[in-house]
Amino acid sequence: MIGFQPYETFQLLIETGGIERANTLLVAACDAYARRSKPSHTETIQFEALVKRLFPTAAPTARARAATILASAPSLSPDLETLVFDNLGSGMLAHLQSARTVSEDVMVRLIEKGDINIVAAIAARPDLTNGVLARLFPVNSRKVYRALAANTAIAPRGAYLSALTRSAEMDHDVATLLARRPDFDAALLTSVFFDLPEDGRVNVLKAFAKRNLPRAPMMRTFEEISIATNEFTGALMKLYSDNRRPKVTRLIHQVTGLDEIRCGEIAHDTSGAALFVVLRAFGCTGYDGLKVLIHATSHDADRSKTLANFARLFEDVSVSAMVYVMSCWRGDVRLSELTKPEYAPFVVPSARTVDKSSQRSGSIGEQAIEALDKLKSIRKAS
Repeated sequence: MIGFQPYETFQLLIETGGIERANTLLVAACDAYARRSKPSHTETIQFEALVKRLFPTAAPTARARAATILASAPSLSPDLETLVFDNLGSGMLAHLQSARTVSEDVMVRLIEKGDINIVAAIAARPDLTNGVLARLFPVNSRKVYRALAANTAIAPRGAYLSALTRSAEMDHDVATLLARRPDFDAALLTSVFFDLPEDGRVNVLKAFAKRNLPRAPMMRTFEEISIATNEFTGALMKLYSDNRRPKVTRLIHQVTGLDEIRCGEIAHDTSGAALFVVLRAFGCTGYDGLKVLIHATSHDADRSKTLANFARLFEDVSVSAMVYVMSCWRGDVRLSELTKPEYAPFVVPSARTVDKSSQRSGSIGEQAIEALDKLKSIRKAS
């Protein structure tokens, strides 16, 4: 078999040669099998029978080395794959991260063992099946959910979307990972807005651009007080230029009805994202709003790119959308409503998308006649 003596000789060596001989035979047999590009069915059966006897006999270090070598084989039967994962030892994490394929049965069996580090490594794999995902999401572990949130091979929809959103409310790292994913509706992270980094907050705001939303309970109030927008922005500019942020906190509390702790977070947010929500909810245009943001945001670095992003947001994000965000901060709305089809984000058509309205219909003859009629019309017009 694969360059070695007959199988009966192996049995004799195992029985009489001791553990050292078993170690040598196991490593050599696994190395020889891993080098075979396409072992025959008979060779595979014989090899399985051999290593099933050798692995229990060999020393732990030899088992781990042999399993690592065998893991590099081009293809493994289910029994051999099980042997590999049972004997990899400390090398299992590295193998899970680098292996091209791992069978569903093996992944399910490893998840059931309950080792969180192993389960998290599985959650990061790109080849997860629905059966594996169904066992991963009930695992109560932040490490596992962080791996799932970072795994772009998992489409966040349905029950998986709800589970990821709930996890983001309990783990800021999960929220940060989701906010940076282009396939995740960042508007669902509005309730954890203040736990996100600056780029995550801006992504949440972008998710509300040009989007249908339920009417917020606070909308009527803001429609009535928006007549004082100029006075409000003027007062904010004065307070920010004097660096009187506690006064800003009290002013925002008086006009929005948000609790003072939340208003303090808005007033001291040097990124400007939280203040943008308040300004746009009051109906501020880009011209007036940017003047306030220039005074309120950090001056430690070049902010021209950030201010340009806010300028586009003033154009793309409606007043009602930012009133909806503030209603969410007050707990007056349920973000789960945004998963309804009528409130889903608009899908921007790709430049490669075929415009069906411009596609021609009819036979080739009819198309030719139509083209001739157009030419005649052009000649008459000229």
